[in-house]
Amino acid sequence: MSKVTSQFQADGVLARTLTGFRARPSQTTMAEAVERALAQKSQLVVEAETGTGKTFAYLVPVLLSGGKAIVSTGTKALQEQLFHRDLPALRDALAPRKMVALLKGRANYLCLHRMNQAVAHSGELSKEQQSQLVEVRKWAQRTDDGDVGALNILQEDAAILPQVTSTVDNCLGRDCPDYDACYLVKARKKAMDADLVVVNHHLFFADMALKDVGFGELVPQADAVIFDEAHQLPDIASQYFGEAVSSRQLQELAHELKVLYLTELKDLRQLDKAADKLLGSLKDWRLVFPNDPMRGNWRDFSKQPAVQLAANVVAEHLEFLREVCKSALGRHQDLDNAYERCVQFLHKWQQLQDVSRTGFSFWFETTVRQVTLHQTPLSVADKFGGYLQRSDMAWVFTSATLAVGEDFSHFTEQLGIEQAESLCLPSPFNFNEQALLCLPRYLPQPHERDMPSALLEVVCEVLEHNETGGTFVLFTSHRMLQMIAKLLVNRTDRPLLVQGSTSKRDLLEQFIAAGNGILLGTSSFWEGVDVRGDALRCVIIDKLPFASPDDPLLQARVEDCRLRGIDPFAQVQLPQAVIALKQGAGRLIRDADDRGVLIVCDQRLVTKPYGGIFLTSLPAMRRTRSLDVALEFLDSLERTQEPTE
Repeated sequence: MSKVTSQFQADGVLARTLTGFRARPSQTTMAEAVERALAQKSQLVVEAETGTGKTFAYLVPVLLSGGKAIVSTGTKALQEQLFHRDLPALRDALAPRKMVALLKGRANYLCLHRMNQAVAHSGELSKEQQSQLVEVRKWAQRTDDGDVGALNILQEDAAILPQVTSTVDNCLGRDCPDYDACYLVKARKKAMDADLVVVNHHLFFADMALKDVGFGELVPQADAVIFDEAHQLPDIASQYFGEAVSSRQLQELAHELKVLYLTELKDLRQLDKAADKLLGSLKDWRLVFPNDPMRGNWRDFSKQPAVQLAANVVAEHLEFLREVCKSALGRHQDLDNAYERCVQFLHKWQQLQDVSRTGFSFWFETTVRQVTLHQTPLSVADKFGGYLQRSDMAWVFTSATLAVGEDFSHFTEQLGIEQAESLCLPSPFNFNEQALLCLPRYLPQPHERDMPSALLEVVCEVLEHNETGGTFVLFTSHRMLQMIAKLLVNRTDRPLLVQGSTSKRDLLEQFIAAGNGILLGTSSFWEGVDVRGDALRCVIIDKLPFASPDDPLLQARVEDCRLRGIDPFAQVQLPQAVIALKQGAGRLIRDADDRGVLIVCDQRLVTKPYGGIFLTSLPAMRRTRSLDVALEFLDSLERTQEPTE
């Protein structure tokens, strides 16, 4: 028996030191596979369904190994949960001498230089930003790590945060007067010295992209990399191997130079003039796009004469700003930095106007005030796969949803993973007893006009029979969510929580506290949400989560498949939707004692040939076409909650 295997036995260290630990065969199997991968510096892909205990299954072998490891998670929230909740107890039990570190992206750390600049130029800030800056300065006196996530008094999107944190564009690096006190530098140094570093996927790929073009390293060299929530990797990797320029970046550059003119370079009138010209052209640039926020195909949209003209004017004014900065090089560090940014932005801007290149998706997204242009590679398999082959490291990819059936090829081919051992571990939960899957009869097709009212009636019937339990309603579009939210508000007096009304964390806290709440959510609530017990007894999904056909990256991948003679539906659209549905269904049963009903309101699961692929990928719940049977199951759960005499 290996050292790792022994930890998971009923009389092992984990059972003796961790409250509530129960040995699970699938968890031990995964831990042994991770142990082999670490020893052989090989590749491992593991689908570990809910309840397997995958976090401990990779952390135990990592802590017992002699090398240095990076653990990368899907989001900052999961990163903090892993570092603050799961890791401390395990480390204390198994490897108390191991040094661990949490490393986030630079935007998560207070920048002392930019905070001091904001204080010096506070007259340029709005009243709201000025009051927020006061809070930031108070907090700055007592923080040890500068992590702005601990600034609880401010909202996550507080207007002051961009003014007191840095970006790759405006960071002065070693030239910064506050370099020695920099919180980001300290966090990176701690990560360099640690045996185990917890990062998130965005930070990992930002670092990998920088290494690819020959810059420094954010994430230290390691002997092993473990990706949790690995199903997110293909899309995140595509973002970081692409290019993007936003009007917000250009506006921030112009505003910074205006402040520099007003405070440090008052004789350089041309700088103020050039910045104003760029700001004016960026306002005109936004006006050539539709008013409502959207995503679109830039290759098609850019053909319009008005769009081409507006893009050329932005380029012309950016060139003018670059030349003004160039004429004053050496007079101020911030100006020298701005000149470099002008050069980089202009190069990217011109690159993004050339949409004739193949192998990329060219797309844009807009908000009320901003426009961002993107160039995204259709495949990262060559780059990422080549990186794996060249590295002398172990690579572990795990998630509750990686396979379609038991086939991992959709995931591995996207990332160029060619030599991995693969493992599909079922959940230890008894889904046949704990859960019921309902596909209600007689519902309209998803696209039909009567569908919203039919969905509303399903929700209302569920609420009548799930009085003491909570209900999730998961949507594939914001439009349907808002429509049902408006209709539902007059049909129930239960706590109704709607995505977008406050932060995701607040919504979940309110939902759990309510006990019998109703939460309406879209994509961000389909995964990474863990609600146990009666607080979540029913999950309703409005329709199969196929990506929007208008999504420009999907359009480009579909077109690429057609050019290669491959069926885009089978190769791209279907596998993505299957994995997304598995994620949504995974919200229901989170514990061995959970009970509940999953209702999927999409007739295509029964009427289309591909419906079987979805169904075989879901946990082995009992199934019914009768909504009445599902409601009776909820009634039985209600009865178990009634107090006995």
